[in-house]
Formats: sequence, C-alpha cells, structure tokens
Amino acid sequence: MKEFRILEIRQSVYADNDRQADALRQELRQKGVFLLNLMSSPGAGKTTVLMRTIEALRDRFQIGVMEADIDSDVDARTIAGSGAKVIQLHTGGMCHLDAGMTREGLEGLQTDGIDLAILENVGNLVCPAEFDTGASKNAMILSVPEGDDKPLKYPLMFSVCDVVLINKIDVMPYFDFDLDKCREYIHRRNPNAVILPVCAKTGEGIKEWTDWLAEEAQQWRG
Repeated sequence: MKEFRILEIRQSVYADNDRQADALRQELRQKGVFLLNLMSSPGAGKTTVLMRTIEALRDRFQIGVMEADIDSDVDARTIAGSGAKVIQLHTGGMCHLDAGMTREGLEGLQTDGIDLAILENVGNLVCPAEFDTGASKNAMILSVPEGDDKPLKYPLMFSVCDVVLINKIDVMPYFDFDLDKCREYIHRRNPNAVILPVCAKTGEGIKEWTDWLAEEAQQWRG
C-alpha cells in the first residue's frame, strides 16, 4: 500500500492570510492610514453607528469607508449621504473578508489623503472573526436584543476584538439583558477588551466611542 501525505489545508490558508495581513498592516502604518475592521451580526446597528462616527470625526479625519456585503448597495448609498468617501464591496457569496480582499478594497477606495479607513464587514458573528483583514484594530457591535450570552456562544469574535460596543441600550428595559453579566462574559473571553455601552439612535455613548477611536488612530499615525 502506497504512503500518502495529509495536508492541513485550513491551517495553511490561515497562515498565508496572516502573512498577507501583517504585510498590509505595515504598509498602512507607513502610509499613516488607520484601518478599523467593524463587525457584528446583521441588524446590530453597524451602519447607524458608522454614520454617527463619521458625523463626530469628519472634521478631524479624512474618512473612507468600505461597505462589504454579499450583494446590494444599500449600506453604501446610506454612507454616501454622510459625505465620506465610500466604496461597495460585493463578496459573491463569501461570508467574510480576508486580507487579500481587504487590500483589493483599499486599492479601489484609493487611500491617498485618507487618515481613517473603516471596513464594515459582512454581518456575521463567525466567519469574519476567523480572518485577519490587516486592520489596525478590530471592533464589534453587540446589540441588546441579541442577548447577553453571545460572548459564550461566539467566543472567537469577542476574543479578537479590541473594543466591543453594546448598542441599543435604550431598549434594555424591554429585554432580559444583564449588562454586568455581559461584561463578565466578554472579559472571560478577552480580558483586555474595551466595552462601551452606546445607543446609535439617541447618540448616548457615541462620544466615548469616537474619543477612543480618534486616540487609537492618532497613536497609529504617530
């Protein structure tokens, strides 16, 4: 019986992506471009938070946005109304972006003159967390209606994020959502995660979020 080799394809795919992501991150640092990878499940409020973010920071940064979606240009049209530079990325059925896709998106966005680039990743709590996009920082949004137990059910997503926004806190009285437990669960997965309760609809907590983002971007650019 002939011997045969076993190739761990999944491992090699991730290793290759990690190399591409590290290279992209270094290139962006040299150009002075801060890239934020923003993730969440569908309906958590990414686009609304993003609109608030642009409104708060557009006088301090030149902002470019990459809207990733399986199809449609709904979010890109919304963001275009903010005055920020925007490009729509269609993933062709893929439920995430990897470093190569992100690089392609940045080339299409044309980052000359952009200080702050934001990738609104595909709405999904699993696949986007598995691939390093080359971002300077990772952020995610957990909305109150999703429940406080999500850090236990989707550990990787919470472990890779530098900051977690708990959105829609205005409806907390109507849902069985324990903010203290949620904080505990998040820190169990990621002790260093910054946790910021916000309400994109009313603007509550948005200043704390945009202050954090501005400081990180300024430090990145030196």
